[in-house]
Amino acid sequence: MFTFMQHCCVFIECYMMMFLYWGISPEIFHIGGFALRYYSVGFMLAFISAYGVLTAVFRRERIAPALLDRLLIYIVAGTLVGARLGHCLFYDFDWYKEHPWEIVLPFRWGADGFHFTGYEGLASHGGAIGILVTAWLFARRYQMSYTWLLDRLAMVVPLAGCFVRIGNFFNSEIIGIPTKLPWAVVFSRVDQQPRHPAQLYEAFCYLLIFVFLWYCYKRNARPGILLGYLLVLVFSARFLIEFVKEDQSAFEHAWLLNMGQLLSIPMIAAGICLLFAGWYRKKTTA
Repeated sequence: MFTFMQHCCVFIECYMMMFLYWGISPEIFHIGGFALRYYSVGFMLAFISAYGVLTAVFRRERIAPALLDRLLIYIVAGTLVGARLGHCLFYDFDWYKEHPWEIVLPFRWGADGFHFTGYEGLASHGGAIGILVTAWLFARRYQMSYTWLLDRLAMVVPLAGCFVRIGNFFNSEIIGIPTKLPWAVVFSRVDQQPRHPAQLYEAFCYLLIFVFLWYCYKRNARPGILLGYLLVLVFSARFLIEFVKEDQSAFEHAWLLNMGQLLSIPMIAAGICLLFAGWYRKKTTA
C-alpha cells in the first residue's frame, strides 16, 4: 500500500511539472526593416473590438455613426500618446531623459546599423490618462456630456485591454514570478523557470469586467456608475496581479509596492468616489 502511494505521489509530481513551454517568436513575419508582431495585431484587435461595441451603442442610442469615426481618431491618438509617455516617464525615465528623440521616433541607429524598433514600451496607466484627456477635448468640441462619453468608453476599455495583454503574452513580456503551480508557463525566450502567466490573468479579468459593465449598461446604469466600476475593478485587478508579476524596472525592487500598484491606488479611489456619487444621486432622485 505504501509503495502504491509513493507511485501515485511520483505520478502527481510529474504531472504537476508538465508546464507549458512558450517560446514563440513575437514576429509574425519580417520583411527588410519591418516586422509585424502579434502585439501589434493585439492592439489592432483592441481598437476594432472597441469600435464594434461602440457602433452597437451609438446605434442603440440613435447617435450619428460619423461622430463615432471622429471619436475613434481622438481615442486612438490619446491612447498611444498617453501610453507611450506613461512608459517613458513612469518606468524608464533614466533612459529617455538621455535619449528623448526615442520617445517619438520608432527606430534606433546603433553600431551595427539602422533598426526599426517600433514603440517599445506602453503603459496602461498613461493610456488611461490619455483617454481621459482626449475624451474631454472631444466632448468639449462636440458639446457632449463628458460623463456620458466616459461611461460608454468605460465599457470597451477592458475588452481592449484583454487583447493587449494577450499580445503581451505572445511577446513573452510582463511575465509573472516563478511558481510551481500546474498552469505555470515557461517563457523560454526569457529563462527556463515556470512562472505565473500574469498576462493571461489580466486578460481573463478584463474580459469578465467587460461582460459585467455591458450587463450594467443594458440595465441603464446611472451616469458615472460605469466609469466608477471600471476604475475600481480594472485597477483593483491590476493592483492584486502585480503581486505575482516581475517588476518592470530595476528601481522598483526596493519598493514595498511597485509603480503599477502605486499608480492604481488613485484610480481606485477615484472610482469609489464616482460610485458613491452615483449612489447619492440615485438616493436623492428617489
